[in-house]
Amino acid sequence: MAILVIATIAVLFFALPFIGLLWRMPWSEAWSLLSRSDSLTALRLSIECSILAAALSVVLGVPLAWVLARVSFPGRRIVRALCLLSLVLPPVVAGVALFSAYGRRGLLGDPLANLFGVHLPFTTAGVVIAQTFVAMPFLVLTVEAAVRTLDPRPEESARTLGASSWYTFRRVTLPAIRPALVAGAVLAWARALGEFGATITFAGNLPGTTQTAPLAVYRALEANPDQALVLSLVLIAISFAVLIGLRDSWLGTSSGSGDA
Repeated sequence: MAILVIATIAVLFFALPFIGLLWRMPWSEAWSLLSRSDSLTALRLSIECSILAAALSVVLGVPLAWVLARVSFPGRRIVRALCLLSLVLPPVVAGVALFSAYGRRGLLGDPLANLFGVHLPFTTAGVVIAQTFVAMPFLVLTVEAAVRTLDPRPEESARTLGASSWYTFRRVTLPAIRPALVAGAVLAWARALGEFGATITFAGNLPGTTQTAPLAVYRALEANPDQALVLSLVLIAISFAVLIGLRDSWLGTSSGSGDA
C-alpha cells in the first residue's frame, strides 16, 4: 500500500503542472492566438529546423552508433562519452561550446567565415546545428543499443559471400534495426523541436529567422502570457503523442498489454 501511495504522489507530481496549464488555458481565444502570424511562423520554423536536425542526426548518428557498437578501438569509452556529453550538459553551456567552435572567432567558424563566407551564429542554419548537437545523442543511444543486441552472424555471412561493408550495412544491418532507427529518429526530432537553451545562446531569438516555438513561448511570457500558454500546449501535445506512438507503434509494446 505504501508503494502505491508514493507512486500516486509521483504521478501527481508529473501531472499537476500540465493540469494547471490546462486550467489556465484561455480556451475561448486559443485558436486566434495560435493562428497569429508570429505563432505560425515560430511553429513552422520549429518544424522545419527540427526535421533537418533529425535528418542530420540520422546521417551522422547511425554510422557513429554502428562504430561504437561493433568496432573495438583504444579510447572507445572516451569517444562514446564525448559524443553523448550534450545529453547532460546545461543547454546554455552547449550553446557557449558551439560558439567556441562555430562562432565568428571560433575554432572552425573563423576559417568558415574567411574562406567561404559562411556565418552560422544567429542564422537558421545555426538553429539546426544547435538542435542537432543536443538531439543526436538520443538517436546514437537508441541505435547503438539495437546494434549491440543484433546477432552479428547475418552480417558475417554477407561479408563471407563477398558483400562489401557498405552493402552489408545497408541491406542487412539497417533493415534489422529499423524499429530502433525509427524510434531514435523520432526521439531526436522531438528533442530538437523542444530545444531552447543552446538555440537561444548560439542562434539568438530573432523572429522569423531563429525564433522557434520554445523561444516564442519564452518571449510571449512577458508580452502575452495567454499566447505562451497556447504554444506550450501545442508543444506538450506533440511530445505526448510522440511518447505514446513510440511505445505502442515502434517499440513493439501493445497498448493493452502495458496498461492492463
